[in-house]
Amino acid sequence: MSRIAYFGPQGTFTEQAALGFVHGGRDELVPFATVPQALAAVREGATEAACVPVENSVEGAVPATMDALAEGDPLVAVAETVLAVRFSVLVRPDTDVVRTVASHPHALAQVRHWLAEHLPEASVVSTTSTAAAALAVQRGEFDAAVSAPVAINHYPLRELATGVADVAGAKTRFLLLRRPGPLPEPTGADRTSLLVTTADRVGALSELLVELALRGISLTRIESRPTKGRLGEYRFYIDLLGHVAEPRVGDALAALHRHCRQVRFLGSYPQAEPAVSGVPVAASNEDFIAAADWVAAVREGAGA
Repeated sequence: MSRIAYFGPQGTFTEQAALGFVHGGRDELVPFATVPQALAAVREGATEAACVPVENSVEGAVPATMDALAEGDPLVAVAETVLAVRFSVLVRPDTDVVRTVASHPHALAQVRHWLAEHLPEASVVSTTSTAAAALAVQRGEFDAAVSAPVAINHYPLRELATGVADVAGAKTRFLLLRRPGPLPEPTGADRTSLLVTTADRVGALSELLVELALRGISLTRIESRPTKGRLGEYRFYIDLLGHVAEPRVGDALAALHRHCRQVRFLGSYPQAEPAVSGVPVAASNEDFIAAADWVAAVREGAGA
């Protein structure tokens, strides 16, 4: 049996995502109050894996996850899942008037217009998670919580509204992270995640992108976060299509390692929702294999 940490408490979207990684009911889900705490549990060996949110289609990257992946011992993603995000507004059974509404900042941002229309007089308060807001409502600290629908199964509250979302079709992507070890086998529809710190010189980011473009590798995400060192110094978080076991992807990562100050490998894993596959513009995997064979022959004196 494995223990899987997740960003809790019970009743979050992350718990719902983590349930998708449980196999045959043998794994135990362990909630933690913050993303860094969930990842620390894996690094310290208290759990075998952690499920955390990485990006939302409306609000973008989850900064707590990005920063926690950059610090401490390396962790690698071995799987991902994507959930549609629609919220429930939960209140205590005897609540008639809603003066305060609480939730995680990402959730509040995704229901801003709904709150302005339906609860215009309510004050909005941020909490550490959507489930923490539901728990606070149960304790009487706030009148309403914007929560994952699954929270109603954990807390004695009633639904004031459900299916709430300003943007139809909003989704959140979650990663299952482990300590470094054997990687999932390539499936032909994989994603590779990296953390890259470029050299401090003109054109450094352009060089990075060119190395990927020359090998026909498609990016699905690139975002920057400050290194928390000097002002103006950033890390880049990159998701690309392909698996590190593929020759062209491995060759690209080697090139980035040569050019960049730091490259942290964050995993190669099957895509939960396969993106539109980028067609190699310069070379296929077969081209790279053939080129490597040719170089090996030259080195052995076989000539051109």
